[in-house]
Amino acid sequence: MEILSFDLLPSTQNYLIEQLKAGQLRAPIAVIALEQSAGIGSRDNEWSGGKGNFFASIAILQDQLPSDLPLSSASIYFAYIMKQVLFEYHEHIWLKWPNDFYLNDEKVGGAITKKIDQTLVCGIGINLNNNQNGYSALCVDIHPQSLLQKYICALKKFPTWKQIFSEYRVEFELSRRFSVHIENQRKSLSDALLEEDGSLLINGMKVYSLR
Repeated sequence: MEILSFDLLPSTQNYLIEQLKAGQLRAPIAVIALEQSAGIGSRDNEWSGGKGNFFASIAILQDQLPSDLPLSSASIYFAYIMKQVLFEYHEHIWLKWPNDFYLNDEKVGGAITKKIDQTLVCGIGINLNNNQNGYSALCVDIHPQSLLQKYICALKKFPTWKQIFSEYRVEFELSRRFSVHIENQRKSLSDALLEEDGSLLINGMKVYSLR
């Protein structure tokens, strides 16, 4: 997979999406920036910061992904594979539903996925060494570009959704101590039911994770 590396981008996610739409780039491809000035976080928040942290986006053709992957849970799939890579460096990292990286009780990063025609674009931001965006950092000794290469190697094995979900189902229990924003309201995950497709049932409402 080709990797495009930049010293600075406003947003790796926006850049990759714009270039794909313009026909200037084609999947599979990855973009990484050492610094990001206007990155995209959840709920339209920004995820930005300077050198030492991880800012990257990856474009994958839908037909390259496992046939059993529910597209609505693509963020869980992409993020959990990254979590597995990071576990080598910190055993207390885990994935809070649906797409936030946590170190114990502190958020350290997140993922966001968008579908462009037949391509899925996943952006991942992680505070590797510096506390930024109001969140903690993993404090691990790995260069962002090395982490991206490790992640791509893990991703290219394309584990099935069933494989990923069997592990994530167990880890989901850690999410029950937290809440999520649904339709601008904060909802507790304490009694949420995790469905086979990665969605949740909360108070009778089915909630999907794609964002």
